[in-house]
Amino acid sequence: MPPFLTYDDHNDICHQKFPTPLPLLLIHGHPFDRTMWHPQATVFARTRRVIAPDLRGYGASPVTPGITPLSRFAADIEELLDALDVPACVLAGLSMGGQIVMECYDRLGPERVRGLVLADTFPDPETAEGRRDRNAMARRLLREGMRGYADEVLEKMVAPYAHPDVKAHVHRMMAATDPKGAAAALRGRAERPDYRPLLTKVTVPSLVVVGSDDTYTPVSTAEAMHALLPDATLRVIDRAAHLPNLERPEEFNEALAEFLTRLNPPTA
Repeated sequence: MPPFLTYDDHNDICHQKFPTPLPLLLIHGHPFDRTMWHPQATVFARTRRVIAPDLRGYGASPVTPGITPLSRFAADIEELLDALDVPACVLAGLSMGGQIVMECYDRLGPERVRGLVLADTFPDPETAEGRRDRNAMARRLLREGMRGYADEVLEKMVAPYAHPDVKAHVHRMMAATDPKGAAAALRGRAERPDYRPLLTKVTVPSLVVVGSDDTYTPVSTAEAMHALLPDATLRVIDRAAHLPNLERPEEFNEALAEFLTRLNPPTA
């Protein structure tokens, strides 16, 4: 079993109306934890199994200092699915979590990953400048801790007009992250591959979601990623930045519900 603390809930109330729904595995972004998926986990656990782990180095999961490449996160996800006896699922990830979803699809293939949800993320490899910046940020977090960084980026992670409770939740997640875990992931992301060729070969349905006011991954980036995928839907969530699942949970859940219904349509 990989080093995860995992939210895992399941409810069978809809199994008479639907074929066995595919489990939904939610992969959080950086520098957050599994609680960023609370508005989704609480809703979708009514109709299917929902699994939301704390990634290695985040939340309550153990920290691995040094470097954690996306391939290591994907291997952890595979181990988690094996440990929970989940043969196939829908993978949803936001930001870094979306890149882990792409890595998982490359590793596990369409037999095990039946649908992709890519939220506020991008498939491009790191640039030379980006690699320098990520490694510099890793050093800064180890030197200064997380709070200054959390203060600095809060209103880029969520829009300035976001609800105060959402801002408080996001800031709390960032400030509570272990700097060693965050730094290891930053170093790993700095070495990520180019996922664009992979996306052109995806054979399962995909949902691309982005906040209309996201400055980290703008709508144009989501549109470019959507164009690469052979079978994809694009949803832009108005009045949201980088975390539309928290900023506009009703709209995000509506888009996700429509996508999941397509994968598990009602029986006659």
